Amino acid sequence: MLLYRSAAWFAKGLREYTKSGYESASKDFIPDDLEVQVPGRAFMVTGGNSGIGKATAFEIAKRGGTVHLVCRDQNRAEGARGEIIRESGNQNIFLHIVDLSDPKTVWKFVENFKQEHTLNVLINNAGCMVNERELTEDGLEKNFATNTLGVYVLTTALIPVLEKEHDPRVITVSSGGMLVQKLNADDLQSERAAFDGTMVYAQNKRQQVVLTERWARAHPAVHFSCMHPGWVDTPGVRSSMPGFHARLGARLRSEAQGADTVLWLALAPTAAVRPSGRFFQDRKPVPTHLPFARTSSSPAEEEKLIEILEELAQRFK
Repeated sequence: MLLYRSAAWFAKGLREYTKSGYESASKDFIPDDLEVQVPGRAFMVTGGNSGIGKATAFEIAKRGGTVHLVCRDQNRAEGARGEIIRESGNQNIFLHIVDLSDPKTVWKFVENFKQEHTLNVLINNAGCMVNERELTEDGLEKNFATNTLGVYVLTTALIPVLEKEHDPRVITVSSGGMLVQKLNADDLQSERAAFDGTMVYAQNKRQQVVLTERWARAHPAVHFSCMHPGWVDTPGVRSSMPGFHARLGARLRSEAQGADTVLWLALAPTAAVRPSGRFFQDRKPVPTHLPFARTSSSPAEEEKLIEILEELAQRFK
């Protein structure tokens, strides 16, 4: 079944996730959707120092938004902040150094942040793909700690902050790779099977989709969405998936193309009228499962995921 899912997913990817897929889809875009100015609105972008996150932050800054970059590497983040300020002319770019794989640090960051700032839009963009099983200082598998637990802690801690503002939104950058994965709440830290970093990452991305759907039901005052940026030529893809990068080469999307739907979900008035909790690709809601792939999860499996994440989040609070 996994072989079927992978083959079907790759064929779909060559049609839809590449640069040509974006160029085809963009013919249906409404250009005015992103002809907006957003002074007075505050946006948080995790992983905003490179790739899709940096492209997103820059476009928001150009439109007058206040941008909070949440990054792990101070030197690279300071360079990105300076570049965004110079090229956008927007001085309201704030930098926060946070390691999302460390839940204690995430909790502390949010406690400090909400004392000093407001927030309209959270963009969960930062991601991690470690190809050998690695544990954090807290004994957490690093991909899971960053991609799932870190996103869970940051988002749930910021929901009360978002709910106080007009038109609050949460966008999570997932991946079409999640289509090959069924939620597995029994082995969230990849202890029981041979470790495959790409599949672990895809499982984390499936978990993000499930979380988005659950948050949308639990918090109707906030518009939640997740999205697939397509196959994008980013530093992360080059370092974590060198074979894939070499194979696709010039067919990969640019960072700006990968960021387009993130921006649309964060900025466009038309995006906020779509139902909350959906998964988007090229500005359109798309199914979260391949036909006949048997990747749907039961309410009990999803509830188990939430229970484990909440227990871990509280443990490190």
